[in-house]
Amino acid sequence: MGTERDRADLDRAYGSPEDVPALLRALESADEAVRERAVDRLYSCLCFREEVPTAPVAPHLVRLALHGAGPRAELLRLLANLANWAGHPDERRRVRQAVAEAMPSLRPLAHDADPGVREAMVLLIAACGREAGPTPAPLLRDRLAEESDPLVRARIVTALGLLEPGDGGWRHGLLADPEPRVALAAAEDLLRTTEPPLPHPLVDTCARAFTAVPDLPEEPETSLWPAHYRPLTERLLEDPGAALRALAQGMPLAFEITEQWRDREADVLPWALRETEGEAWQLYRLAQLACALPPELHARVRERVLPCLADGSPAVRAGAVTALARARVPAATAVEETLRLIAEAPGAYDTVRAVRAVTDEFAGAATPVARAVARQSGEGHSDLVKVLTKYPEVAAEFVEELAGLLTRHGTGYPSVAVAVLSALGRAAGEVGERALRTCVREGVHSSVSGEAAVALWPVAADPEPALSFLRRELTASASSWATDLAGRLGAVGAPLLPFVEPLLARRTPSGNRAAAALAVWRITGRTEDTVDPLAREALAWKRFYPGPPHPVATLTEMGLLPRFAVEPLRRGAESPRRAVKDLMYGDAAHPDDVLRAAVRKLLTTARVVD
Repeated sequence: MGTERDRADLDRAYGSPEDVPALLRALESADEAVRERAVDRLYSCLCFREEVPTAPVAPHLVRLALHGAGPRAELLRLLANLANWAGHPDERRRVRQAVAEAMPSLRPLAHDADPGVREAMVLLIAACGREAGPTPAPLLRDRLAEESDPLVRARIVTALGLLEPGDGGWRHGLLADPEPRVALAAAEDLLRTTEPPLPHPLVDTCARAFTAVPDLPEEPETSLWPAHYRPLTERLLEDPGAALRALAQGMPLAFEITEQWRDREADVLPWALRETEGEAWQLYRLAQLACALPPELHARVRERVLPCLADGSPAVRAGAVTALARARVPAATAVEETLRLIAEAPGAYDTVRAVRAVTDEFAGAATPVARAVARQSGEGHSDLVKVLTKYPEVAAEFVEELAGLLTRHGTGYPSVAVAVLSALGRAAGEVGERALRTCVREGVHSSVSGEAAVALWPVAADPEPALSFLRRELTASASSWATDLAGRLGAVGAPLLPFVEPLLARRTPSGNRAAAALAVWRITGRTEDTVDPLAREALAWKRFYPGPPHPVATLTEMGLLPRFAVEPLRRGAESPRRAVKDLMYGDAAHPDDVLRAAVRKLLTTARVVD
């Protein structure tokens, strides 16, 4: 394959027995299906993996694209992907150099009869940029004048914009192109080179073209282009006024706007309702949006979501219950539908989300849900058990069942059962105490054993198992997890201070230092050396997570805030742009809103100290 030097490069990079050389050999098979499978596997072997060398493959892919049996378009696309994204930056540079050397031979493929090959060549030229030689832009301009395929024409416009950013003047003529893909590509490129506020006529052109293009991919095609490419939606979202204008003209941006900008939920509500088509993940997004709406707008959410309760899919009904709970549907309706989900799909995480929303919103009125969860202990999703921490009176009736969960190793049940028993404290009784001691003694999983040891303090007023366990853990590794457990013991954790206090040093990583500060404060009540680390960690604007209290919450409890943190926190709280993103389709209040509210409370209640 290739030259002797190319073979040597492959052997050094991968060794002959490895997958990549075998896949390259498979690309020379007479069987088309074998070749196509080989290309697919090469993508997974090489792309988006920085540790894998990619440059040795480039000469072979070039040769196969020129002289092999194909699939030619996919081989050229793979080369473009390697040049854009694969491997270390030095590897990508070497791939581009290899393509540049071969460009005189590759150029005729820009005029291939197959539009897929022509499109792939455009992507490859854009990927290699000016390293592809002095002629790529003239080649693309000539190709644009001749090209008849709408998609290839649009790709050429984008590629030219990336190669020749300039003032974009020549693209204005394409804004009225009868092919909406071409008009959209020209408008997108003009947006890329225009500073906010974005001109209304250009935004309108984008929206018209976008809504006229059939079968646009749901996600931006960023992986096709070099890193400096910015997709249309990302650029529009830099200007909230432009994004709202495009939204009003049919671009599906409602939830993207609320993910980027604060306090826009009421503005986007009509379009958010329209974008919610009844899939579970869409209903969860609507649930989160409902948390930020004024009460008078909740009825519109309820009206849109109520029909989804008749859906045959438990996942969709769970999403609907979650959204309806956040929009304050009558408690009886939410509880009835949640009980139905627990009976029908107790093991589904969607059921967990519905239970969490209903118990969050309706508290005591949702006690029947907590009882249903308790009766399902050991049968449903392990995270369902967590809800019992909100209902100690129900949990106390099911201590025996909770104790039994501590032996369900490898299921997720032990950790949540420990949390519930710990929250019960002395109400867990002898049954809970015996189960926790067995859990500590068996030590099947160190994290569960540690949590069980610490739980014996509130349950049995016995700190010794925790002190013994944490001495070993903190001696081996001063992890934030073990440090937090030490702090949860309060004053009786004082024997652990020699392990924790050294972590207050400034050389300690910020997160570990803040964990140590929390533990020391919980154990001793000291503030003189604990407020500073917590405040510095608070400035990172990290979202709230289950587990240790957020540093903002701890500072609020302390009632103190260093002066150096006041203005940065105030600027963060007053910014119209979100500081914390939620990319997981959360169904409760947006984590940025939660953190902003906590920071505002801290700023208005804490005493500023120097």
